Amino acid sequence: MSIEIKVPVLPESVADATIATWHVKVGEPVSRDQNLVDIETDKVVLEVVAPEDGHIGEFLFQEGDTVLGEQVIAKFIAGAVSGQEVTKAQAEAAAPAAATTDESNDALSPSVRRLLAEHNLDASKIKGTGVGGRLTKEDVEAFIKSAPKAAPAAAAAPAVQPLAAGRSEKRVPMTRLRKTIANRLLEAKNSTAMLTTFNEVNMKPIMDIRKQYQDIFEKRHGIRLGFMSFYVKAVTEALKRFPEVNASIDGDDIVYHNYFDVSIAVSTPRGLVTPVLRDTDTMSLADIEKAVRDLAIKGRDGKLTVADMTGGNFTVTNGGVFGSLMSTPILNLPQSAILGMHAIKDRPMAVNGQVEILPMMYLALSYDHRIIDGRESVGFLVAIKDFLEDPTRLLLDL
Repeated sequence: MSIEIKVPVLPESVADATIATWHVKVGEPVSRDQNLVDIETDKVVLEVVAPEDGHIGEFLFQEGDTVLGEQVIAKFIAGAVSGQEVTKAQAEAAAPAAATTDESNDALSPSVRRLLAEHNLDASKIKGTGVGGRLTKEDVEAFIKSAPKAAPAAAAAPAVQPLAAGRSEKRVPMTRLRKTIANRLLEAKNSTAMLTTFNEVNMKPIMDIRKQYQDIFEKRHGIRLGFMSFYVKAVTEALKRFPEVNASIDGDDIVYHNYFDVSIAVSTPRGLVTPVLRDTDTMSLADIEKAVRDLAIKGRDGKLTVADMTGGNFTVTNGGVFGSLMSTPILNLPQSAILGMHAIKDRPMAVNGQVEILPMMYLALSYDHRIIDGRESVGFLVAIKDFLEDPTRLLLDL
């Protein structure tokens, strides 16, 4: 029984997708629910699995091809596959290529061969209009007439100097995700009045809490107490006090969000993504730690869904895990602000007229000055600083 393998339904915001990787070959036996192909969209990678035990009978699209939602991309043959069937399927898949080769070598007229040789052309790159797709003299002449348009580029090619011995380069096409990231970052720089303000925070109080309660917390909740839960909790409380930071611009309107969905920047093998923690005002520290861990694992394994990535009113990014001391994060549109956390470093600080060595961290808040004024941005960042330096305020809502 033949079954059509289709592209999954794509979200409204995703126009098309790309065949990233076929994990099986034509005729190769596969079992039910085995991953057949990865399909890359602008946001996530979708997996298409085998509907039954069987094998791929024919690929309709190859790796790198652009496809649409619910488009048929392969023919699947259900049922057990014998060795003879595998060989036959593979032979049938190779047949079109073989036929083309045979035609190119044996079915060309002398005049066609002469034209191809004179102009150093590849017959396989010219579409034939003769009987059975055979290449005619008119086909070659029409191709030659259209060729001069590309001639200047070909002539300019030798101007590129070859690399010296022992030096090499590798050219890799950008993935759809990387293209999307590039376009969105460029759009954020060009379409917003972005400004960054800085502050620093003494992390000793939180580090003392973690040291005192780490074992009890992990035993009770089954997860380690990290820094991210404190960051998200402090951001959420600050957003309650400064609603402009939790707003966004939509045309000529300002949209104030009465809920708290915080995006977390996660580094994955495919690039930086920002899955969303929803309703963080209702989450405990343990809930946040578990949610962040789950999103990080899904990002690492390429399992993030479009739902995981959609929405978010504010972004938290922690470059400190890579050693960054200070940076200016770029807005995650359509959001109006993003908070950058950095590496915690021991520094000499003046405390009550005395010099003390304290674990300090720089905070960086990038914001859209069209909607957020300096008073709100500085007040928001100071509120986060106060919450982190006195975590008791997070529990008492002070």
